[in-house]
Amino acid sequence: MRLLVQLVAVGLVAFGGSALVGAMQWNVPLTLAFGLATAALSLFVYAWVVRRTERRAPDEVALKGAGPAFGRGLLIGLGMFGAVILNIALLGGYEVRGLGSVPGALAIAGFTAAAVVVEELIFRAILFRIVEQRFGTWISLALSGVLFGAAHLFNPHATLWTATAIAIEAGFMLAAAYAATRTLWVPIGVHFGWNFAQGGIFGTSVSGTEAPQGLLDGVTSGPLLLSGGEFGPEASAYSVLAGVIVTVAFLWLARRRGTVVRRVPAATLAG
Repeated sequence: MRLLVQLVAVGLVAFGGSALVGAMQWNVPLTLAFGLATAALSLFVYAWVVRRTERRAPDEVALKGAGPAFGRGLLIGLGMFGAVILNIALLGGYEVRGLGSVPGALAIAGFTAAAVVVEELIFRAILFRIVEQRFGTWISLALSGVLFGAAHLFNPHATLWTATAIAIEAGFMLAAAYAATRTLWVPIGVHFGWNFAQGGIFGTSVSGTEAPQGLLDGVTSGPLLLSGGEFGPEASAYSVLAGVIVTVAFLWLARRRGTVVRRVPAATLAG
């Protein structure tokens, strides 16, 4: 019931906010403003509903230490995509044709903020965290990662391969980031850095979604496993490889810190 109530509460805000952001049709100040407002309101509603349903302070979204945690995640996300696009470019799959648009990048930042915060709340703060309490880290990581990939099957140009790539490079990796740090701000930072780097900096498609030009006028080409095709670089084998490497690093950190949760025996739950 906790999972259901929290999903409904955050989902209602997400649906309304996403509808408003989409209705702005990439108007720069409005997309930026409504995107940031949706992110902030979603966090507020999540914190409120957790206090109501779990009778505890939602430390995973606490403002104390949020800035440094988000910053660390942001650098990881930017670095990951920077490495991916560099490898694609070295093989001729990405080309910069010139400068793009600063206003376009700002609009993408607002859109990205709303999408990232909502997705992290639903898939990591609610789904992963609550399932983990019952079944442990490994089962929860697998389940939430697969569902995260499956949710992207509805995106433009999506296929079974693109959903699988998203599950591996993002679903598993972002859950591992939360498991290692126990704060949502790190996966939010990683997710935002990764998505914004794609559209807001390098001007590529983000999960099949078209957007205004980012800071660079970039174009991808070549085979699907190299450039990601119409879905964007997230469907590239390089993105999957980067996600696997960072996932392993976060899981190693989680084991070292002792934050991996084991499955709770049924007898314990019954007692």
